[in-house]
Amino acid sequence: MATYLMKDKFLLSISVLIGTMVGAGIFGLPYVITKSGVIPGLFYFLILGGAIVLVHLFLGEIVLRTKEKQRLPGFAGRYLGEKGKILITISTVLGIVGALLAYIIISGDFLNIIFGFDGIYFNLLFWFILTYFIFRGIKSIAPTEFFLNIGFFFVIFLIFCFALPKIDLQNFNLINLEHIFLPYGVILFSLIGLPAVPIIGEILKTKTEKKKLKKIIIFSISIVIILYFLFSIAVIGVSGQHTSSDALQGLIPFLGEKIIILGAVFGILAAATSFLILGNYLKNTLFYDYKIPRYISAAIACGLPLALFLIGFREFISVIGFVGTIIGVIEGAAIILIFKKVKQLGNRAPEYSLKIPSILLYFLISIFILGAISQIFYFSNL
Repeated sequence: MATYLMKDKFLLSISVLIGTMVGAGIFGLPYVITKSGVIPGLFYFLILGGAIVLVHLFLGEIVLRTKEKQRLPGFAGRYLGEKGKILITISTVLGIVGALLAYIIISGDFLNIIFGFDGIYFNLLFWFILTYFIFRGIKSIAPTEFFLNIGFFFVIFLIFCFALPKIDLQNFNLINLEHIFLPYGVILFSLIGLPAVPIIGEILKTKTEKKKLKKIIIFSISIVIILYFLFSIAVIGVSGQHTSSDALQGLIPFLGEKIIILGAVFGILAAATSFLILGNYLKNTLFYDYKIPRYISAAIACGLPLALFLIGFREFISVIGFVGTIIGVIEGAAIILIFKKVKQLGNRAPEYSLKIPSILLYFLISIFILGAISQIFYFSNL
């Protein structure tokens, strides 16, 4: 089966993109939607979902129009100049380090559910094991990612089925103006799979395979959005105002420990695979685009999130909200600008070419900028 998956580039690519997107972010969604209300949550999913699909498609075309093997900072340096490369590098480091920090934080919550007691030792153990694999180097975890995705989706489906009979419509808060801006960064964080796009570009070797990149992006993100919304509705419908920031602990009184422990196990696995993908992406970015030796690149990628955790950055929702906002406003805007440049400066004929009016491109940039302003406004008034 694993051999077959290695040969089926379409399934491998879908697994990589979905696996990059579906990680810690899914567990923060019910909490922020509970706070803001279902109507704002649905609005954010629709608007940000559409924006994220387009940005991923833009990056896909950038990859296809460039012969060289690069990551986003490399593309920024090539098409936007050295200042653009520096800005994107800062954003990439902040975004990925923040995401890795989020995985370290939530791994402790999940291990606490499984073993029944608190302690940062769980967080440190999670970090140590995955750091070992990043230092050792892994060529691809796509086959593993495929099986983990199946298991994770199955567990989410089980939680949904167990939750369905216990859903109480009175638990749904339609809108709460006080927290209406809260979901923006968290939902954006949960939908971003940008690091996977250059990786998929390397998995798809032939022109026939590369033609499937557009379909892979649209299909994968659509599946993830549906999964996220159904999961969020199920959790909120059961736990209501008792919804926890990790989604699972608030469900224990209603669904029992066994099903929640199973969810925590697969939650850890999902966080672990995303940690490996993003940790390797940052390591390879520093290696390919800045020529920093692999071991030093790995030390930077793994050491920074641990340092932030140890000095006290341990609030899960705040971390992923910040990361989603930073990636959205800086990387989203940069990809749009690179997309405009690559049409003239690319050195390879792409397998797909999007025709997007400039007014839509600037509208997308305005969404990311206004979203960032809303987050500053919201958190400064807490």
